[in-house]
Amino acid sequence: MRALGNILWHFPFLGFLNALFTYVLGLLLTVTVVAAPIGLGLMQLGKFFLAPFGHEMVASKDALPNQEVNPTWKTYSTVIMILWLPLGLILAIATVIQVVALFITIIGIPVAAALAKTVGTMFNPVGKVCVSSEMAAEIRRKAAQTQLAVN
Repeated sequence: MRALGNILWHFPFLGFLNALFTYVLGLLLTVTVVAAPIGLGLMQLGKFFLAPFGHEMVASKDALPNQEVNPTWKTYSTVIMILWLPLGLILAIATVIQVVALFITIIGIPVAAALAKTVGTMFNPVGKVCVSSEMAAEIRRKAAQTQLAVN
């Protein structure tokens, strides 16, 4: 079913172009060094757009909990994220409009559901990674166990 969804995403709806543009934009932003946190997130989003069925975008701190983050990089990423906010808001709204338009067509409903998963990443791509759906489910399960242990 995932393969059929990915084929549907790429051929009638040209998802590979979306993946290419997002990845190239992320690469260009990363090369500028100034916008590297956004560029890295957009490159992960481009990777997600290659196969949206069977993958999810999660926060890197959840996917890689043992990885130490430099406090300077974290502060810099926060500042860049605040600067990205207006453009991210526009991209998120455009994605929501695209999702609504796809929901109008019957064949576009699965594609709209996959695209709807990216709205949060469009709004804030900093610190997001593309992982398989199984890994995302495991991350959610561990977070739920931690929440239960705290309560």
